[in-house]
Parts: sequence; structure tokens; C-alpha cells
Amino acid sequence: MPTKILFVQGDITEMAVDAIVNAANTDLTMDTGVAAAIRRKGGERIQEECERLAPIRLGEAAVTSGVNLKAFFVIHAASMRPEEKATAESLRLATRASLMRAEEKAIRSMAFPAIGAGVAGLSMAECAPIMLKAVLEHIKMRTSLEKIYFVLFDAAALKVFEETYQQLTARPAARTL
Repeated sequence: MPTKILFVQGDITEMAVDAIVNAANTDLTMDTGVAAAIRRKGGERIQEECERLAPIRLGEAAVTSGVNLKAFFVIHAASMRPEEKATAESLRLATRASLMRAEEKAIRSMAFPAIGAGVAGLSMAECAPIMLKAVLEHIKMRTSLEKIYFVLFDAAALKVFEETYQQLTARPAARTL
């Protein structure tokens, strides 16, 4: 069964999936952006689990429990170091590492935010093709993943991801409401 790639405008902390991805730094501190939202909704135990795992290498990913989230796991994708910005390469590596952590846990559904955007400093137009190419490459192999969601905060970001997907695959994006 082919993996479905879906695009949603909304709050990643509300996703009922096996795992959500956190846009993390190498110290796994959850103070800003998506990370802070996950910490608020998921509870302090997620940060405590991160403190036991940190630091991780740039471009790597670590897994914690979802605690109070609807997701069972949080995959922390380190696309930047604290006080620095993400690069195209660190984003590519962090996206790939997130997918590999999902395979290790036999995860069937996961949700990504726009990891390199926002606090990390990349534009949506830079972020979307890097992440989508990594996902499309990953699902060419045998995978446990049945659904991969991209959960974007606003309509403009959603449009960038959908249009980039269409350009990369020459097929219309699946959208869930």
C-alpha cells in the first residue's frame, strides 16, 4: 500500500497520529516555536525526557513519549544549534533522521511541521522542497509509514507545500479538513 502524503492547516499538537515531529535544536530545549507549543500541550515530562537525551548531533533526531498529546511519540528533529539558524543540509538530514526514527518504532502515521521555517530562519519556499524531497525519497523504499501529514499553521504555508508537492510529483495534493 503506497504511503499517503497529506496537507493540513492546523495545530500539530492536536494531531491524532502515532508521532508528531518537533522542530528542535541540538540541545532539545523546548522554549520557542513549535517546540514550546508541544511542551505546553504535552507536559513538562517531554522536556525532562529531552534533557536525558540531549545533546544530539545537528541533523539527528531523538524520540520521546507524547505524554499528554494525542500522538504516542514526539520525534525531535535537530535542524539547528541553539542561537543559530537551520541550513538546507541540516534540514534535509533532520527530516531523513525523523523518518528513520519512525521506521525504528514501526510508526504508521506521523505529522511534520515546517521544520526549517520560523525560528530556524528558512522561508517556506526553501523549506517545502527540502522536506518533501526527503519524504518522497524515503517512501520509495519499504516503509511502515502509511500516512505522512504536513501540518502547516496558516493558509499561505499550506499553499506553498501543496504547490511544491504538485511540482515534484505532477499530481494534485491530498488535503484533509
